[in-house]
Amino acid sequence: MTADALTIATPTTTAEALTVFDAADPVEPEFMIGTWHGAEIPTGHPLDGFLEASGWWGKQFVDAETVHPLLFPTSDTTALWALNPILAFGGIGVASKIPLVKDWSFERPIAALRPLLATRRPKARLRTTRYRGKDTATMVYDQLPINDVFRRIDDQTVIGAMDLRGSRKPYFFVLKRDDSVRVL
Repeated sequence: MTADALTIATPTTTAEALTVFDAADPVEPEFMIGTWHGAEIPTGHPLDGFLEASGWWGKQFVDAETVHPLLFPTSDTTALWALNPILAFGGIGVASKIPLVKDWSFERPIAALRPLLATRRPKARLRTTRYRGKDTATMVYDQLPINDVFRRIDDQTVIGAMDLRGSRKPYFFVLKRDDSVRVL
């Protein structure tokens, strides 16, 4: 798998994704400041398909203390809104065990429930952690046992490895910098 393959979220294996991740350069937290459009990298992880099915757009890093890990487009797609991750991931363990659930689209229900799911408060922080032998920028969720660890593919693209307590292998995604979109 090459960096070009990451930009289109080509299905791969965990071993191939780890090879790309391990070869990529670490990043400082300051590098992550901005708004990033995301895509899953399917590797056979139990969470593969959930973010796409939800309509997830990406992440925003305002500063080290102000991070919005789950951004979704407004119904008119003119802006993005932040979803509270505890509400999104609270039942994911059970949902991932239901056959074919990730083949469903959750975009409309999430959009309809926006008044209940949305938050303006940050729900994660940026820190430097050591992961797979390198110190690099890591998004630490405030209320969940999840760390998203980042490595640089190029100046506009990072590969992320979600380190989730209880998961034997990381869940992978790619982020491309896109500061053109307004976040509510």
